[in-house]
Amino acid sequence: MQLDLNLLAALDALLEEGSVTAAADRLHVTAPAMSRSLGRIRRTTGDQILVRTGRTMTPTPYAIAVREQVHELLHQVQGVLAPSRELDLTTLERTFTLRWHDSLLALAGPALLTAVREQAPGVRLRFVAESSVDTPELRRGQVDLEANASRPTAPDVRTEQVAQTRLVAVVRREHPLARGETVTAERYAAAEHITVSRRGKLDNALDEVLARLGLARRVVATVPTEAAAFAFARDADLLLTAPEVTARSAAADLGLTLLPLPLDLPPAPVLLSWHQRYDTDRAHVWLRDLARAALVDSAADNSIV
Repeated sequence: MQLDLNLLAALDALLEEGSVTAAADRLHVTAPAMSRSLGRIRRTTGDQILVRTGRTMTPTPYAIAVREQVHELLHQVQGVLAPSRELDLTTLERTFTLRWHDSLLALAGPALLTAVREQAPGVRLRFVAESSVDTPELRRGQVDLEANASRPTAPDVRTEQVAQTRLVAVVRREHPLARGETVTAERYAAAEHITVSRRGKLDNALDEVLARLGLARRVVATVPTEAAAFAFARDADLLLTAPEVTARSAAADLGLTLLPLPLDLPPAPVLLSWHQRYDTDRAHVWLRDLARAALVDSAADNSIV
């Protein structure tokens, strides 16, 4: 049986008003049109719904029994087809999955969680590690929001640059490059390097820049996270090239030194990415606003531009 949802609105009005004329006025239709709707409802349900008793209409026992259910169903349908523009954060119950670069997570994740807990205590954040291979979780709805320096290529994934940061050389204070002499491209290339790669790659775009200068570096190790790379640089004469935003924080905690990079490189972007299905999702828009604010505030505190 094919049901007309307009009959649900008509039935709700009839049960609330107890009058064909009043129900018609409520829905802004003519009385004859409402009478026809009542006839269709009677045929569909097999019940009279309203019966005349003198000069008034009286609901049948069936109508009385389903009145609340009809009203609730109509409310649910209206909520689906015309959702409220208001977002009640105090009652919001939702879990968001976020895949952020580990350095951005350490930098801005705590501020984001604090803001979420203050505004929407029923919301939970599930941060997951970045994968060593390209994965389609954003498109599948398994990840709600990404934050890193990689711009997705899928046309249905939105990307917003919220900040950018310079690359710097990071060494321990006892490293030969930290002794006051100018760090040239030649001295930079001659150092022993450690790199960060989720895929375990020993080279990256830096090597292409050095090659154009006729230089090559020696990468002695690669690790999957910046946190691990900073620990290696703290304990050995290794040079790490990293975004200033995370290097500045690590330098203060681990006793590392930041040196200007003697290469002409564009700044590294800080990007937020999400699937287009969430463009107008009110809760997701709210979360994006908080994530953007947390990252921008971190930018201001750590010399990102």
